[in-house]
Amino acid sequence: QVQFTESGGGLVQAGGSLRLSCVVSGAGPYALGWFRQAPGKKREFVAAISWSGQGTYYSESVKGRFTISKDRAKTTVYLQMNDLKSEDTGVYYCYSASLATPPQEDWGQGTQVTVSS
Repeated sequence: QVQFTESGGGLVQAGGSLRLSCVVSGAGPYALGWFRQAPGKKREFVAAISWSGQGTYYSESVKGRFTISKDRAKTTVYLQMNDLKSEDTGVYYCYSASLATPPQEDWGQGTQVTVSS
């Protein structure tokens, strides 16, 4: 069972920055990532990073503004969010996917990000 401790959400003005952190514990290996859900919308993919850390993936809407990284020693994944826009508002969920077929997927509780225009 994978467990998550998320932090870093909050209220920020448009154009500002936030950094989300997620400490992950539990048996690996797994890919890690972030999804988000805006009010009244479906949960959507934001970014992911491979178990090795060498592969990173982004949605088109955040590419060039967000950076995903991880501290392998502490099994912590980060999401640095720059040039935030009002449409980035939502609950951000940390996510893990095992390397098994099919993958075991687990989700954190979520952290709120609100961008004021």
